[in-house]
Amino acid sequence: MNQMQTPDLVTCDVTDGVATLALGGGVAHALSLAMITGLHQMLDDLATEDAARVVVITGLGHIFCAGHDLKEIARHRADDDQGRAYLTELFEACAAMMTTLATFPKPTIAMVDGIATAAGLQLVASCDLAFASPRATACLPGVTNGGFCTTPAVAVSRNVGPKHLMELTLTGTQMTADWALAAGLFNRIFPAGTLDAETRSFATTLATRNPGPISTGKAALQAHRDLPLHEAYALATPVMIEHFMDPGRLATEAAKATAKTFKA
Repeated sequence: MNQMQTPDLVTCDVTDGVATLALGGGVAHALSLAMITGLHQMLDDLATEDAARVVVITGLGHIFCAGHDLKEIARHRADDDQGRAYLTELFEACAAMMTTLATFPKPTIAMVDGIATAAGLQLVASCDLAFASPRATACLPGVTNGGFCTTPAVAVSRNVGPKHLMELTLTGTQMTADWALAAGLFNRIFPAGTLDAETRSFATTLATRNPGPISTGKAALQAHRDLPLHEAYALATPVMIEHFMDPGRLATEAAKATAKTFKA
């Protein structure tokens, strides 16, 4: 087991190939500028950490992540520019971190056992998979505060259809776990008492898979998803060939062939 830590903001535990990032920063796990910076740094470190093959992100307690730190934003309203420079730094840093997460070379899973709102829901949507408990909720509340959840909607729009997206952004209503599952934001819902065990079991099994093809396969999926059909196949075919030539796959095939010979 290996542990890394950004005090009071994000902790990381690597066990059995699974890196679990636990959000800190208080009960709301708000995405302050420091939290975003710390999370981004940990993702950069884990991208090249061979011991970590899967990343799980969780916020302990009844709030997964409440989005940006509105108190921190409010403090910068007293700046000479009413906070414009700070907001520019904040949202550009957040976009960079979310992009790193969305294009991460290893599988990522959000484990949601509570409220995921605004940039917190953006964090969930930026992960490859999301497992939740029945008490998890999804919300893009910008309109209720005189604004609009424009940047969170970038990630969320890649998970849900346009009607679901408009319902989230135009109502600002907190949606149930069942709604989020049906909309495509969550993959599975487990009882709160077993969510952690189910998520870790899935992640640990996934960590045993050959990492090379997973990394290139994920990248190819993202690259060809919006291409015309013939261009998608032109991109995917050479990647598929390399999957079959991957040293890890060749070693597995050789081991199976040897085992079969001995059995015969």
